[in-house]
This record gives sequence, structure tokens and C-alpha cells, in this order.
Amino acid sequence: MFAPRSMPWPLVALFTAGYLASYLLPTTVGRLDSALPLSATQAGAIGSALLLSSASAGFTLAARVDRFGSRALARLGIVLAVLGYGSAALTGSVPAVVLGAVVGGFGSGTMTAVAASGIAAGRDPHRATTSGLLVVSALAGALYLTIPRLGPGHGLPLGAVALTALAVWPFTGRLPARTAPVAGSDGSRRPLPHRRAGLLLAATMPCWSLAQNALWGVSGRIGLGQAHLTEITVGAVFAIALGAGLLGVVGAGTLGPRLGRALPIGLGTALIAGCIALSASATDLPSFALGEIAWNLCYPVVLSYVISLAAALDTRGRWAVLVGSAASLGTAAGPLTGSLLSARAGFPAMGEVLAAILLLAAVPMTAVALRTAPRRLRVVEIPIAAAPRPELSLRDLVPVGEVPAAPFKEILVGGATVRDLSAKGIPVVQIPFTDTSGATVSA
Repeated sequence: MFAPRSMPWPLVALFTAGYLASYLLPTTVGRLDSALPLSATQAGAIGSALLLSSASAGFTLAARVDRFGSRALARLGIVLAVLGYGSAALTGSVPAVVLGAVVGGFGSGTMTAVAASGIAAGRDPHRATTSGLLVVSALAGALYLTIPRLGPGHGLPLGAVALTALAVWPFTGRLPARTAPVAGSDGSRRPLPHRRAGLLLAATMPCWSLAQNALWGVSGRIGLGQAHLTEITVGAVFAIALGAGLLGVVGAGTLGPRLGRALPIGLGTALIAGCIALSASATDLPSFALGEIAWNLCYPVVLSYVISLAAALDTRGRWAVLVGSAASLGTAAGPLTGSLLSARAGFPAMGEVLAAILLLAAVPMTAVALRTAPRRLRVVEIPIAAAPRPELSLRDLVPVGEVPAAPFKEILVGGATVRDLSAKGIPVVQIPFTDTSGATVSA
């Protein structure tokens, strides 16, 4: 589909459009709360419904991308995202906003499923993943700087996601219309490889993702309410934090697989846990900015290695889609979980609970990374001089003796018979065959 060393930009573009809604979740939820007659918990529930719809699309399409074709599914996802987010941005009716968010979320999940399966089947999944994270982080950072200056209202972030999906449409022409499904020698479809490792990773990802997005969904309220910052200042912090995420993604892309996957996933998750606890307990600009920036620096790095790990479990991308959809379940529950925990226990206690969840999730994720790490083969050198060199002769290989006479009919070869040629020392190979008269001759 793409040149071996070229970047699969259509898949990167789909990745960006599919992930943008979750990256803009704090400002989306915050503006739903302020612009519509909704409580903070209700606004968080709408955000959760959006992400839950995205996760359901991933689970539905995990093993069906090759059946329907990447191009058709990508365009379907774009249409659903444009219609869903666009209608939600243009209306002030709460039921219509909820319906639009759900439809748009399914479109985001469809685009993400196509991108994940294509990236996993590519030559360098980690490089393509880091490129996608780099683009979506840069775009989200620019939007966090722009949206607060365009005025209030819930339609701006939703409209930005819809326009981004629409801009991806031209890239879909380079996607394959239909991909032949991979089957076994008997024609049956191949089962999922690395089933235990894949299931463990998929079961852990909702907890890992929930902890991330529970804080991300209420980060805006922490900055505005607990740290007493303005919306412009909070937006600037988010933009700088996403810029730090760009640096992290570039670093992850530069390192690639040199550190393996276990160290970045395990140690990175532990660092994220500390950042979440710091950000949730922030009461001023320095602590809030440090927690958010450090967290966004580490988060995309770990996420890129997790996606790369899932892609390594199955070259068809099925585990990548399933693990990504499982992560979307945690992402979906994140805003509502963050809203409930912060409302009942306060932001600092919420941060401690989320940090503990992350530390627990780091153990099985690291175990999967260690178990599925490529093993290095030991090379044993054997000196050539020490190798046995038996002395062989033709007498050991070719039977010696007079060849018994065969009832072959001699034929003329260039004016001489076979016997004449043999007498002159010219090698002749005699091959018996039957001529049209039925006599056995040699040539």
C-alpha cells in the first residue's frame, strides 16, 4: 500500500482525526457545563457517552476492517464524525447534543480502528504511531490556544473536531478499497495470536486509561476552581503541556525500540502516577503547570509504546484495535469518574486514588511487555580451521567399473557415432528414449 520507508500519511491523518475528540475533552466538557443547562456531572456523562460510542466502534470493527475495506470504513467514520459533531455544535438542545456526540464518537472510533489496523500491519508501527501522536498533539495544542480567543459556547471544540474529520477526506483515496482476509492453509481465518498476553493487556488498559482521563476530564475545573486561574491561562498551560507532549513523542520516535517496551511502559506509568497526584493537589499556577506539563510529557511516550506493543501481538492489527477500544472504555468512564470522585472526596484525594490505580496497572502491562519482548539469539562462532575437512575423491562418490552394455541403438551425432566420440575422449551422456518407430535409441 505504501513504500517501505515512506510514512503512511493517510493512516496518520485518520489517527489524528480519530484521537482529536479525546484530546479536546477538557475544554469540551467544561464548555458543555458552562454553555448548556447541565451540571458538571451531567457534562462529564456526555463526554463519557462520546468516548463509549468510540470504544463500541472499535470493538465492532476490530476484525472486520479487511472485510469491508479501509477506504469505505474510513469514509463512513468521517461522515459520522462530521454529521454528529457538526450537529451537536450547531444546536443548543441538550438531547440533540447528546445524540450528536454519540454519533460523532462512533465516527471517531471507526477512523481510529482503520488507522490502528493499518499501522499495525505496516513495517514500522512505532514510528507511524509516534507520528500520529505528534500531529494530534500539535493540532490540539494550537486549538487550546485559539478556542478561548474565539468566544464562549460549546460549539467551538465540537466544530473543530468535525472540520478536522472533513479535512481528512482527501487522504482516504490512497487507502485500499478491499483487503483480502488472511486465512490459514485450510482456508479458515487465523485465530488471534498471543491470546493470553493480549487479553491481559486489553483487561488492564481500561484502568490505565481511566486514571489518565479522569484527571484530564476535570483538569480545566482544577485550574479554574482550585488553582484560581483564568480560562486563557488554563488554555495556555494546556497548550504548553501538549507542546511538551510533542517533545516526548519526538523523543520516543528517536529512541524507538532501543530501550525495549517494558522500561518505558513500567517506569513511564509510575512517573505519570506522580504527575497526576501533583496536578490534582495544585493550588497555584506553578504546581498546576508543573503537574500538567510533566504528565503530558510522559503520557504520549508511554501510549506510543503501548500501541506498539499491541501491534506487535498481531500483524493484522486486531489486538491493536481491541486494546485501543479497551482503552477507550476507560477513557469513556474517565470524565464521569473524575467528576464523581472530585465531587465526593475533593481533587487531592481523587489524584491519590488515580495514582494508586496506575501503579497497580503498571505491573501486568510491564509483564506483558517483558513476556513478548523479542529474544536475542546467541551466535556461536566455529573457527573454520577447527572444522573437520575430510579428504574425498571421485572414487568415493562415483562407482568404479565397466559400464555394462545396453541394448541401445547407435545414432549419428554430427557425422560420428556415440562410440566414436567416446573413443576420442569427448564426454557423452546417453539418454534412452523411444523414437516414432518404437525402437529404443540414445542421444
